[in-house]
Amino acid sequence: MLENRTLDAIIRADGRQMRLTEGQEFEVGRIPGEPGETVEYEVLMLLDGQDVSVGAPVVDGATLRARIEQHGKTPKLRFMKFKNKVRYRRTFGHRQTVTRLVVESISRG
Repeated sequence: MLENRTLDAIIRADGRQMRLTEGQEFEVGRIPGEPGETVEYEVLMLLDGQDVSVGAPVVDGATLRARIEQHGKTPKLRFMKFKNKVRYRRTFGHRQTVTRLVVESISRG
């Protein structure tokens, strides 16, 4: 019986490690490039069913190719400073810029 085996990759992007498969969407902090362009990431670990390839620190020749889908911002986070009895109140917010990517291919190298 044949299994539907998918190739998964663990990459480091934006200071985080992520497990991704082909066709999956993910977000990272804003990277340079226009929508439609491709970027490549080095693979830290490849997972193919029961077969696991661990890099030291990266798997030789293995790459993950992703297409830039769009640039955007996360929802706004609001913060407040408050001091009791002195009428001091400050509100400020932050919206992180992000890039949405779609995994096109994972190659063993």
